[in-house]
Amino acid sequence: MLAPLAAPGYVLSYDMVFVPRQPWRAELVAPVDSLPRAVPLDALVSLASQAVPGWLLQRLVLAGVLLLAAIGAGRLVPARRPVVRVVAAVGYAWTPYLAERLLIGHWGLLLAYGALPWLVDAAIRVRRPGGLRRLVLVALPAVVTPTGGLVALVTVAVLVARRGAARTTALAVGALLLLNLPWLVVAGFSAADARTDPAGVAAFAARAENWSGVVGALAGTGGIWNGQTVPASRASPLTPVATVLLLVLAGYGLRELRGRWPAGAAYRLVGLAGAGFLAALAGALPGGSAGLGWLVSTVPGAGVLRDGQKLLVPYALLLALAAALGAERLADRVAARGAPGGAGAVLAAVLLLPVVVLPDLAFGAAGRLRPVAYPADWDAVARRLDGRSGEVLSLPFGAYRAYPWNDGRTVLDPLPRYVDADVLVDDTLWVGTTAVRGENPRAAEVGRVLAAGGPVAATGVRWVVVQRTVGGRRLDPATLAGLREVYAGPDLTLYENPAGR
Repeated sequence: MLAPLAAPGYVLSYDMVFVPRQPWRAELVAPVDSLPRAVPLDALVSLASQAVPGWLLQRLVLAGVLLLAAIGAGRLVPARRPVVRVVAAVGYAWTPYLAERLLIGHWGLLLAYGALPWLVDAAIRVRRPGGLRRLVLVALPAVVTPTGGLVALVTVAVLVARRGAARTTALAVGALLLLNLPWLVVAGFSAADARTDPAGVAAFAARAENWSGVVGALAGTGGIWNGQTVPASRASPLTPVATVLLLVLAGYGLRELRGRWPAGAAYRLVGLAGAGFLAALAGALPGGSAGLGWLVSTVPGAGVLRDGQKLLVPYALLLALAAALGAERLADRVAARGAPGGAGAVLAAVLLLPVVVLPDLAFGAAGRLRPVAYPADWDAVARRLDGRSGEVLSLPFGAYRAYPWNDGRTVLDPLPRYVDADVLVDDTLWVGTTAVRGENPRAAEVGRVLAAGGPVAATGVRWVVVQRTVGGRRLDPATLAGLREVYAGPDLTLYENPAGR
C-alpha cells in the first residue's frame, strides 16, 4: 500500500501536509481564531519533527496506521484458526474507508481507526489487573483529533458500562475525558464561531459510488463526500456484489462473535456500529439534511456530525471481525463434509476478496500517493520569515492548492506549517460550487477587503507570500500596491507591508 514512499520526498494529498520541520508555535496548541480541528495533532507533529525529519515522520505514522489496524483486528477476532486472524487483519486494513480517508489526508483520524481494535479489546477486559492503565495507553493514538477522541470516548462509555461496574465505568470515562481536554479547553476559549454553516451538511453528506446508492456505498465502508478521493474500482458494478457477500458472511459469523466474547460485548459493538452507520447516513435521508443543518448552525460543536461518514469506524471493525468468523464457520462446515481442501479455498478466497475488489489501493492508491520535493523557494521564504513578527498572508486567498510540482494534486496550503509565523489563509471550503463558510473572523475580515478590490496593505498584515505557480485567477497589481518586495523566486514571492503590524 505504501510502496511509493520508498522514494524520497513528501506525500501531499488534501489535508495530509508534512514539511521538513514544522516550527513550534503557541497557535498549534491553542488556535485563537479557528476551531481546534488539529489539536493536539499539529503540536505533536511539531514536537516530533524537532527530533526526526518530516519525511521520516510521515512514513512512520502511515506505517503505524496500517500496522495498528491489521495487527489489532487480527488479535481481537476470537478465531480458532490462525489464518482467520489474517483474514480479519486484511479485512480491516484494506477497506474503502481507509483508502478514501488516506487519499483525503485524514491520517489523524486513521490513527483512531487503527487504535479502535486495541481500544475495544482493552474496554472488554478493563476489569482485569492493569486494565485501566492499558485502556488509557491504547486510547492515546485515537485522541490526537477531536473526532477520534469522541469515537474513543463513546466506545469506552458503551463497552465498559455494565451493572455493578459503576466505579470502573466512571474511571474509564473520566480518563478518556481527560485525554480529550486539550481540544475541549481550546474550543471553549476560541474566538471562532463553533456553530457551522448549514450549507456544509449537504456538501459533506455521504454519496453513492455505484449502482447500489448511498446505502450500498456505506455498507461497503465507502461513501466519502469527496468524489476525487474515491478509488476508481469503487465504481465497478461488481463492487456491490462483493459487499453483499461480506454482509452475508458477517451475518453468518455474528453468532460466533456473540458466543466467544464476554457476555454482551458483541451486542454493544453492534449498537456502536449501528449508531455510526445511521450517523453516516443521516445527511442523505429525507429531512436529515434539514435537521442536521439546524443542529450544526444552532448547537456549538455539532459540526463534527456533518461529515458523518467518518463515524463508520466501529461498523468497519464489526464487519471485518464478523466476516472473518463467518468465513471460519463456513470453512468448518466444508471441512466437516470431508473437503479440507475446500475449507482452505474458502478462507483463501475471503482473505483475497478485499484486495481483489479494491486493487487500486495497492502501490500508493495506484500511484496517487507519490512523494514529491518542495521547490527551493519554500526554504528561502521560510529563512526570511524565521523570527520575524507579524501576520503572513498567503495569496491567492484560498485554503487548497494544486501545484504543478505536486502533479496538480489538491493539497491544503503548506505555508502555515512550513514557516515560523502566523499565516492567514481563507478557511472557506468549496465543495463543487458550494461555498461552506469558515469560522475564522480574521480571515473573513481580510477576505472582505480583498473581495472589494482593496489593497493588501489595508488589511494590516505584515508579510505577503504570493504563490505564483498555483494557477487560477491572476492577482490584480493594485492588490499588491504599497508592498515592498523582499524575495522573488520562480514559485514564491515575499513582500513586506510597511504599514503592517
